[in-house]
This record gives sequence, C-alpha cells and structure tokens, in this order.
Amino acid sequence: MSWTVIAAVLLSTAGLLVLGVLASRLWLDVHRLAREVDSASRALAEAAGQLYK
Repeated sequence: MSWTVIAAVLLSTAGLLVLGVLASRLWLDVHRLAREVDSASRALAEAAGQLYK
C-alpha cells in the first residue's frame, strides 16, 4: 500500500476528529447561550410584570 494513501487516510481521519471536537464545543456554547437567554427573558418578564402591578 502506498504511503500517500495512508497519509491521506490519516489526515482525513484527523480532520474528522477536529471537526467533531469543534462541533461538540459549539453545541455546548449554544446550549449555554440558550440558558442565558432563557434566564434573561424570564427576568424581563418578571420586571414587566412588576411594572404593570
């Protein structure tokens, strides 16, 4: 088997691993942002409710 084929397979595998790690980090950041947006919207709703009392 040619060394170029082995190198291509190793590089593509490493690229897929890097993309997987980046995708998981992105998912965690999006999840964290969604929690922050949810808490901010709840705080705004509570403040608006107190304003109209």
